[in-house]
Amino acid sequence: MEIKILGTGCAKCDKLEEMVREAVGELGVDAEIIKITDLNEILEYDIMMTPGLVVNGEIICSGRLPKMDEILSWLQRK
Repeated sequence: MEIKILGTGCAKCDKLEEMVREAVGELGVDAEIIKITDLNEILEYDIMMTPGLVVNGEIICSGRLPKMDEILSWLQRK
């Protein structure tokens, strides 16, 4: 599984990365977590606000910090 965290380094972006890493550990899934901070790369995903969460190339969430149960649910479905 490939998980990308899109964000320029704000507190919410850092928190999303922390939560995703925790969720991956809790679920025991094999995942590569990539943090994308380059604005030009982020714009390629056509999101209006960060943080953004992309799983296996699909934009799952953007513009807000999701709850842990949402992250767990999304990762279980992938």
